[in-house]
Amino acid sequence: MSEVLNAAVVSRFESGATLTHESAKAALEAGLQRIAAGANGVDCAPLAQFDSSALAVLLAWERAAQARGVPFEIVNLPAGLASLAQAYGVDTLLSARH
Repeated sequence: MSEVLNAAVVSRFESGATLTHESAKAALEAGLQRIAAGANGVDCAPLAQFDSSALAVLLAWERAAQARGVPFEIVNLPAGLASLAQAYGVDTLLSARH
C-alpha cells in the first residue's frame, strides 16, 4: 500500500522553462496527456518565462485532474506567477505551493 502512495507523490511532470501565449496550446496538450496517464501534479521549478496564459494552462490541468477524481498539486510556483494569480483573483483556485 505504501508503494502506491509513494508512486502518487512522485507522479509529477515539469512545466518547462517557458509558458507563454505562444507555447500555451502545446503545453496544455502535453500536460493533459500526462494527467490522462496518471500524473497528479506539476513542478514549476523550471518555469522562468510566463504570462497570464500560464494561469489558464494551470487551471485547465487542475480541472482535468479533478474530472478524473484525483487531486492535482502545483509545486514551486514562481513568486511572479503567484502574484499574477492573486492580481487576477484566481490564486484560490490553484492548489499551488511556492
